[in-house]
Amino acid sequence: MSISHDSVNRFLHREAYTGHDLYNEAKLTLNLKGGTLSVDDSVLDKPYSQYMAFVGHFWSGKHHRTVKGINLVTLYYTDIHGQHQPVNFRVYDKMENKTKNDYFQDMLTEVLAWGLDPAFVTGDSWYSCVSNLKMIKNHQLGLLFALESNRLVSVEKGSWVQVQQLEIPEDGLVVWLKNFGYVKVFRTQLKDQLRHYISSLPNESQLASFDRKAFAEQHDRHWQIEQYHRAIKQVCNIEHFQVRSKGAIKNHLFAAICGFVQLQKLSAMALINNCYSLQRNLFNDVIASFIGAFMPSMAHFNPEFQPLVNA
Repeated sequence: MSISHDSVNRFLHREAYTGHDLYNEAKLTLNLKGGTLSVDDSVLDKPYSQYMAFVGHFWSGKHHRTVKGINLVTLYYTDIHGQHQPVNFRVYDKMENKTKNDYFQDMLTEVLAWGLDPAFVTGDSWYSCVSNLKMIKNHQLGLLFALESNRLVSVEKGSWVQVQQLEIPEDGLVVWLKNFGYVKVFRTQLKDQLRHYISSLPNESQLASFDRKAFAEQHDRHWQIEQYHRAIKQVCNIEHFQVRSKGAIKNHLFAAICGFVQLQKLSAMALINNCYSLQRNLFNDVIASFIGAFMPSMAHFNPEFQPLVNA
């Protein structure tokens, strides 16, 4: 691309991009009203890093253990037409003395102020604390969050049970979540693992009509953020950089996420099938040119098969 290493390095150390810059890039292809806003975080593996900002030890769902890396928290929006993009991000910085829930609340406040008007907010069990749920409810938004199996709910007034002990029908069960209010509980099973989810609506009288089909729709929309995490690592090279300072790392992460945004725009315009197809085609061209130019001179490497001899 005729871009020197030094110019890229100067760019990463000079700029100061934020989540608002990402929102302005992503909103161009989105319907900002009535969609689903999802929150989740991912660990960018940095097992061999030394003296690099933001690096710590975090639980990784990929490795199923605590690993060394950078924790990236993202808000991801899926609109009513199925288009989806990241709209805000944070890098976990232990020097700020904030939790991931604090980052989520800050980011949610920001995107609502910027003009995003979702109908639902979704997240996993890490983000289902009472303060997060109450904040979403106060904004008159619906929610769908995973719930730890030991959270306490009440079916009958004055009696508390763990959610894992409930008999839950296919279309869910309306219960009172401790310290929050009325929610509808759903149960799913992945292999041998039971998972529980709660849903709440701004109008509690409509909660009974929130059935399994509506739950599945919101759950599928939340799954888009998992695909996003996979793509930014496998296609956008978000884990690959050689800078150490906070500003430079944030700018690299922003640039990698913007690369994903641009791929999503190309996919929305039907110029590519998906973000993986573009990468695959690039490698196909490189491999084909290598074979055409290099391999003819390597004929002496071809094996010469001899007839079998019975020893």
